[in-house]
Amino acid sequence: MKKLALLLVVFVHLAVGAQVNHAELDALLMEFVSAEGDVNYGELQKNGGQLEAYLKTLQANQPDASWDANATKAYWMNAYNAYTLQLMIEHYPLKSITDLEKPWDREWIPVGDEMKSLNWIEHEVLRKDFSDPRIHVGINCASKSCPRLAQTAFNAENVDGMLTELMTEFVNDDSRNQITEKKIGISYIFQWFEEDFTKEGDIIDFLNGYSATKISPKAKITYIEYDWTLNGF
Repeated sequence: MKKLALLLVVFVHLAVGAQVNHAELDALLMEFVSAEGDVNYGELQKNGGQLEAYLKTLQANQPDASWDANATKAYWMNAYNAYTLQLMIEHYPLKSITDLEKPWDREWIPVGDEMKSLNWIEHEVLRKDFSDPRIHVGINCASKSCPRLAQTAFNAENVDGMLTELMTEFVNDDSRNQITEKKIGISYIFQWFEEDFTKEGDIIDFLNGYSATKISPKAKITYIEYDWTLNGF
């Protein structure tokens, strides 16, 4: 009887905890993405079956109420990045994601019985459900000024640490943000989504949580022109 009870506990735990193994995306990112976050879209296009297989895995294993917050957050950030890669290789070669008509509003991503968009994932799921400003460095818009696309997929165990690492890297990357004590030139991401970054203080308070340089509360703030050039090589 004790053995049966133990087996039932294990079975329930496995059923509830059954989530996506993101190893397929891990392998793909390591093969086609550079350490700097640039993508070899030409080679990825030639080997598109790898990405298609991962997207099928996502479609067959979508989050439900049994998933914890980290697993769900990791799933949707990986989904955003994978579908963005798919969109790029479907239209490659191209110079910028902005060459496409309304790339973020296209409803082509299967979610349950509906088709959703990249904007839906970002605004209706990630921003609304998690209230974590770090998600903005976890998703990649296929452009030079975007935060780096990591070579590692997110999962329930690594997502929190990775987001902190990526935000620290992004804030201190002088090709994307130029920070001194009295003057800062920062990414437009911090303006476009200011409400996400200022829930516990102002934008300088947020940046000081990650910046290697202590910024004065009275520092002058400017924004750096966003480079929408494709993040390819």
